[in-house]
Amino acid sequence: MTKPNDSGSAPAHRWVDAGWDDADFADEDLDGDLDLDDEAFDPAELDGTEFAGDTEIIEAARAGLEDTAASGATDLAVPAEGGPGPGSAGPGSTAAPLPGFVDTPAGQPVLAVVGRPNVGKSTLVNRILGSRQAVVQDVPGVTRDRVAYDATWRGRTFTLVDTGGWVARAQGLSAQIAEQAKAAVELADAVLFVVDARVGATDEDEAVARVLRRAGKPLILAANKVDDQKNEADATSLWSLGLGEPFPVSALHGRGSGDLLDLVLDALPEAPPERIGVLQGPRRVALIGRPNVGKSSLLNKLAGENRALVSPMAGTTRDPVDEVIELGGVQWRFVDTAGIKRRFRESQGADYYAALRTSSALDRAEVAVVLIDASEPLTDQDLRILTMVIDAGRALVIAYNKWDLTDEERRHYLEREIERALYSARWAPRVNISAETGRSVAKLVPALETALASWDRRVPTGQLNAWITRLVQATPPPMRGGRQPKILFATQAGTRPPHIVLFTTGFLEETYRRFIERSLREEFGFEGTPVKVTMRIREKRKAGGSARR
Repeated sequence: MTKPNDSGSAPAHRWVDAGWDDADFADEDLDGDLDLDDEAFDPAELDGTEFAGDTEIIEAARAGLEDTAASGATDLAVPAEGGPGPGSAGPGSTAAPLPGFVDTPAGQPVLAVVGRPNVGKSTLVNRILGSRQAVVQDVPGVTRDRVAYDATWRGRTFTLVDTGGWVARAQGLSAQIAEQAKAAVELADAVLFVVDARVGATDEDEAVARVLRRAGKPLILAANKVDDQKNEADATSLWSLGLGEPFPVSALHGRGSGDLLDLVLDALPEAPPERIGVLQGPRRVALIGRPNVGKSSLLNKLAGENRALVSPMAGTTRDPVDEVIELGGVQWRFVDTAGIKRRFRESQGADYYAALRTSSALDRAEVAVVLIDASEPLTDQDLRILTMVIDAGRALVIAYNKWDLTDEERRHYLEREIERALYSARWAPRVNISAETGRSVAKLVPALETALASWDRRVPTGQLNAWITRLVQATPPPMRGGRQPKILFATQAGTRPPHIVLFTTGFLEETYRRFIERSLREEFGFEGTPVKVTMRIREKRKAGGSARR
């Protein structure tokens, strides 16, 4: 066979990236442009070949084939950006923090932000963070759980804890919110007490102030909503709280926020310096599911305390709630998220932004535990949530919660529903649990470790090509346009999730790609992780001319 870079009329080739969507190739003329020789493909033909697509993958494939030809078993696939290389540590090891998260180091000081409802606590938290991370709406009671964020000011880091509105004599859900605020004060090194300067000191403010004085923590009194200099006189009335000098600030406009943070640093113990690019921290686990399936109950059971609010009312959780929990001798960072409603894009206000933060928490997690209510029939929303996790490329564990509420008949029908509806996620580990009683909750750890190990797994290039050769010989690709496409070679281009690239002479039908994925799982495992399979199609081009389509 003549090399593409030899002189003469031999055609040159280039590679075209092909994904899963047949529509991507609607304009592809595949019937007459791929007259390839029937001889075995020589890896040396890659030299001088013109490619279209990811050059790193192409170089990896070239290097992998050349070494495979020599040794037959060398793993030369290029690691994914930010992913582990061959022989990476398992889930018990430390992992790099994902974008958007700074893992709290030991000894980092904690600042609790407290106050009665609708005084601007979450707005001030967003001002300090420099981004809109806390859900904010101009109605009281939007924030409910105590939510921790990592903040930095003048090179010093500290943990900022946003809390719900503190009502001293509350009942029901409001009483739980107040208890969470009290817990935040007890665990904090300093307290930022936010009061509405325009309203002045109310009975609720005075009741909270009495609790804060007994706590004995360093305290900064923030007189919020002082938007201009002429309103600074409103802050002087807050001296009556007996908490020292009120500091005027406008969380909405940022007025006085820098000076307020200087006071905060003076009140906090010495913090470690800001860390940049430190690769450490527990593995991140997002608890995902429909509203009221038991996500917060599971977090509380794992943490051994009432870390998140639990209520029969659907939609109790709004902000993602992080908690570092040690299970099986390994630290994990669990993130409780707001329930994903059926049509969250049609939601308004706090529910809409809560849904956005749930999606963001999933993107920044490594593995998702999707909770499904086993006592109820599977819903389309359950399937949509599973699809969302798979499309995000996260490792997956399915937890069927409320197992204690099921009987033999319900379990029989559930098995039939799973067999019929969950065909796209049969590879995900399954755990039957009860967050209420703690039944089989300990089984989550082995399932998480299995899913993360598969998510990080890399198959050597030589081993992958030997397997794909046996597979194609046993079951060749179907004909397309009167010609049978060939799979010339394969390489794993990345992990997290595993990404397999097939270099072919033609387009592979979607059914055959699904067959390759199923066979890949049967051979190499990949339990608990989605597997991405893409193609690079080699096209013929006239020597010295442009590529034909």
